[in-house]
Amino acid sequence: MRNTKKYLALILAVMMLVSVMAGCGEKKTEEPKEGAKGFDLAVCLASEPETIDPALNSALDGGNMQHHFFEGLMKWVDDGKGNATLDYGQAESMDKVVNNDGTVTYTFKIRKDAKWSDGKPVTAGDFVYSWQRLVDHATASPYSAQLDMVKGYAEISLGTPTGNKVKDKDGNEVDEMKYADASTLAVSAPDDSTFVVTLSYDCPYFKEICAFPSTFPVRKDIIESAGDQWTFKPETYIGNGPYKMSEWVHNSYIKAVKNEYYYDVDKLGPDTITFQLMEDQNAILSAFQSGTLQCINDGVPPEETQSLLASGDLKINPQIGTYYVCFQNQKAPFNDPRVREAFSLAIDRNYIVEKVTQTGEVPATAYVPYGIYDAEGPSGDDFRTVGGEYYSVKAEDYKANCEKARQLLAEAGYPNGEGFPTVEYLYNTNERHKAIAEALQQMWKTELGVNVTINNQEWGVFTATRRNGNYMVARNGWVGDYNDPCTFLDMFVTGNGNNDAKYSNAEFDKYIAQAKSTGDAAERMKAFHTAEDILMKESAMAPIYFYTQNYMVDDSIKGIYYTPLGFYFFGYCTKAE
Repeated sequence: MRNTKKYLALILAVMMLVSVMAGCGEKKTEEPKEGAKGFDLAVCLASEPETIDPALNSALDGGNMQHHFFEGLMKWVDDGKGNATLDYGQAESMDKVVNNDGTVTYTFKIRKDAKWSDGKPVTAGDFVYSWQRLVDHATASPYSAQLDMVKGYAEISLGTPTGNKVKDKDGNEVDEMKYADASTLAVSAPDDSTFVVTLSYDCPYFKEICAFPSTFPVRKDIIESAGDQWTFKPETYIGNGPYKMSEWVHNSYIKAVKNEYYYDVDKLGPDTITFQLMEDQNAILSAFQSGTLQCINDGVPPEETQSLLASGDLKINPQIGTYYVCFQNQKAPFNDPRVREAFSLAIDRNYIVEKVTQTGEVPATAYVPYGIYDAEGPSGDDFRTVGGEYYSVKAEDYKANCEKARQLLAEAGYPNGEGFPTVEYLYNTNERHKAIAEALQQMWKTELGVNVTINNQEWGVFTATRRNGNYMVARNGWVGDYNDPCTFLDMFVTGNGNNDAKYSNAEFDKYIAQAKSTGDAAERMKAFHTAEDILMKESAMAPIYFYTQNYMVDDSIKGIYYTPLGFYFFGYCTKAE
């Protein structure tokens, strides 16, 4: 039923968990080539970030920067053979013990030469503070659930019933909950060099979590003295990664220089990395072509895509992610699953990938994309292959999809769109997102008789608006944080910080909880597939396509490596003379 060659090519590409950018796959020497040091690299990944606090950021732009300013217990490294892999970062060793009660204890030894960018040693206590800060209700991190496998998390996040009844905000009688303090999280530091974590079950992706920005260490003394302003100044933005911030000119650039206290500083390439903050794709492309920028990500105007692909200047990386329409599930008329399904079925996904984006995206037949492992890990089946398709994206079936969409809308009380309120579709400022918005606007008007206005906001404003639920319909996208279906599905759990759709379903929550409470691979995947069935049946969102990642890099730059989880690593690249 699907384009087999196209899907096979995608699957083969993304099954390599991390791949090096095309043209940058030469085997690296231990030291940069002579003449490679002493150069300034300028890149553009996005516009002004909403935040660069590791605990608060939930966007790829901030995450990419944090991988340069901070480092976790584990890190992604280039293996010198065209791939990258997990290796030790701030930890020098790790010991894992499966306990008799099914819990699992990890003991990490912090490397002796781990230092902050002000020269102070990184300690196990820094990780204890940071992980507890992540789950603390006062932090309000959208990523607190990243540590839900750690013992004690449920008592902190979900709480335990007190036996008393109270009124919720809607006046309904509910159980009163008592929430444990963040110190309940099962992390400890027996000494400065030993960090101990106890998991409630054997989580298969835990080591990837240890390399994810939300678990990076931050400094307690800095945050307690500078408060929520600590990220804005180089003097207080103290990290433990290969680079440190030297300047932030808001809405213009963030400049990074080598962290002289980083244990691997002698092997770093660029003396400075400037993250240019731009959103106008024409200006981004012009800056790259003039040599002002050496690497750009998604910085190509749609009308330039085909010519740049043909010339070989524009390159495409695999990416494990899904671009989708986000409905505000708690607000009428999108609180009706029939309305949401109607809007989803009326999307011509083939038109969008073939005529609008044109960079190898695959029409999405579900939410979880291809490239995610099923029960047996890399050697087993693909989660999407096992889960199958929830609707047809074949061109010949689009007419039937639209007929069903009109029927659903009529059943919801809006025959031919009559009486349906004007819909505002919100997107962040970007020519590609605008082109997709215009296509959706036309489809929903033509097929459903619904009037749609489109509006854009600057990235930082947009993410806050969407996260707070102050919209009707908005563009959204999710790139996996680790290779497991949980990274896509658990964000729709009631109250999850990344649940921008404000979706809530007790059965869905139950199956996600089941998947997270067992180390049995087959049982986990069965629960995840059932959860996705519920999510898709209710059309909580409307998937449009599975991502690819387009980028351009100057021919003189070698050694930038990349993961399909969306992260670029610039610290070890070199520049030809």
